[in-house]
Amino acid sequence: MKLFAVAGAMAVLFCQLASGFMIAPSAFAGSSVVSKSSATSPTSSLQMRARNCDLLGKKPNRKARVVTFSHKRIHKVQHLNLQWRKMYWEEGKRFVRLRLSTKAIKTIDKYGLNKAAKKFNLDLVKFTA
Repeated sequence: MKLFAVAGAMAVLFCQLASGFMIAPSAFAGSSVVSKSSATSPTSSLQMRARNCDLLGKKPNRKARVVTFSHKRIHKVQHLNLQWRKMYWEEGKRFVRLRLSTKAIKTIDKYGLNKAAKKFNLDLVKFTA
């Protein structure tokens, strides 16, 4: 356990755990704020992906609005109907795992996976399962 003092009107007690987390008691609600210490943990290889269609490149509509009875305009996000699909790629002789919108699934049903990927310049090697 390490103690640190913050200069100013309030002194804050930090407790560093063996896992590298820092816990600081909140001054307002009585709950603890937990943050990951970057010095003790290795960098993670996981990255957050955007909610976009891999084939068509469709993105969420961030300009949608809800109009209430009193005519207040509230902004909302209209997300895509994304589905994870594992499909067999005949030319590459392997399975690929794609995050597709329902429109992209219909496009693949119509043209086939290989032809649709060529039409939208998609490299299927990056999506091998």
